[in-house]
Amino acid sequence: MKAESFLPDDYRPAESEPFMNERQTEYFRRKLLTWKQELLSDSRDTVAGMKDQTRNIPDIADRASEETDRALELRTRDRQRKLVSKIDAALRRIDEGEYGYCEITGEPISLKRLDARPIATMSLEAQERHERREKVHRDD
Repeated sequence: MKAESFLPDDYRPAESEPFMNERQTEYFRRKLLTWKQELLSDSRDTVAGMKDQTRNIPDIADRASEETDRALELRTRDRQRKLVSKIDAALRRIDEGEYGYCEITGEPISLKRLDARPIATMSLEAQERHERREKVHRDD
């Protein structure tokens, strides 16, 4: 693993610097790792909370409400679990030198898009084409 490079706290990737240079790569690596840690921490809190909140509620309406809340929480955690695997895939792409490039066209993904959605695998244009195709096939 590479030695950690210095990155100022106020650093933001700029279009004026070479695409996916060492500083940009480190910026996105840190962003992804921080996001992953937050998701994992939330997940641990949910599991601990569900263990603490297991109880027998006599009122059927209250019990139904709590079960609905739990089901919603579990769906949210499942989405986050899938998100963690996408974050891991993005970290692998960074290690392999493929991060930041569209998997369809091979062109660079805009820094604004990557900053907003660091797990993006397609440029905005390729993503839009993909979604239009998906909608057309879904309507059939």
